[in-house]
Amino acid sequence: MTKRLLKQVVGIDVARKELVVSLGNMDEEAVTHIYAYKTFSNTEKGFMSLILWVKKHTIENSPLRYVMEATGVYHESLAYFLSGKTYAVSIVMPNKITNFFRTLEIKTVTDKSMSEAIALFGLEKKLEDWIQPQQAFRELRQVTRERDQLIAERTMLKNQLHAEQVEAHPSKMTISRMQFRIKVINTQIRETLAETTTVINNDPEIKRAVTLITSIPGIGLLTAAIIMAETNGFELIRSKKQLTSYAGLDVKEKESGTSVKGKSRISKRGNRYLRKAMYMPAMAAIRHSERYKAIFVRIVSRNGIKMKGCVAVQRKLLEMAYTIYKTNTPYQTNHLQTQQENQLVLNN
Repeated sequence: MTKRLLKQVVGIDVARKELVVSLGNMDEEAVTHIYAYKTFSNTEKGFMSLILWVKKHTIENSPLRYVMEATGVYHESLAYFLSGKTYAVSIVMPNKITNFFRTLEIKTVTDKSMSEAIALFGLEKKLEDWIQPQQAFRELRQVTRERDQLIAERTMLKNQLHAEQVEAHPSKMTISRMQFRIKVINTQIRETLAETTTVINNDPEIKRAVTLITSIPGIGLLTAAIIMAETNGFELIRSKKQLTSYAGLDVKEKESGTSVKGKSRISKRGNRYLRKAMYMPAMAAIRHSERYKAIFVRIVSRNGIKMKGCVAVQRKLLEMAYTIYKTNTPYQTNHLQTQQENQLVLNN
């Protein structure tokens, strides 16, 4: 007699070019099985092939869920595609999958073993449905990412222009064309800033959040806009630890065997736009805020590496943005002192 299925899960490890997929189910006795595996291209054609393959290997009337990590931006097209076809989709923070993976008896981390872990996670946990971001968040993300690309293009052109100008026999026409292209890009950058401001002002909730977050030293309107856009208003975030993991600012210990430990480093396995957006605010906060300067100095005095101090401040700023948003309270210079005083009142 065939046992009734309680769950069917498609675990997907998403990379830039491919989807590594494992199929699993849970029967009425809560026994889990991983029974199929295949890779697909991370394109719309690959998405269609994935759906056909899943239909072929699953039971139609049993609950089915697609589960993937929120790593970088490569999962987004697939998530929108599946959600648009009304499939149940769950997007999980990377640190949750990583912690779950450690509990499994898997010694080697591969794309296949990770997709199996994601499938098992979906089978054993109760997951929320992913909901497409609001239109305002989508618009904000598109325009801030466009601005980031324009700035990168302008930087490249400026470097090329400098190289051309210092040549022994520079080309006046080449220099003129480069200068014109830089001028055009500058205009486009100003347009994206105006569009960003318009999107913020047209949405009261986003405007409130941006006002709160920009009260933090070093964080301006654009950084606050990127934070809100890339997290969809902290929709999936349940803790500061999850947020730093999502940004790829969490510390990853490098180990070899059972006893040899290498240098720790940030994972960088997260949303690069969010991680990149925190760099300049951290530098500004280190220069102009005594609180964040003290954090930087403490870290650097401990290990002598300035980048570690900068990353620590990036983490602190991002965590503070989350705290301020959740508590609906602007930044206070004496935040830690106020916290301690409140705790003493509670204890007494």
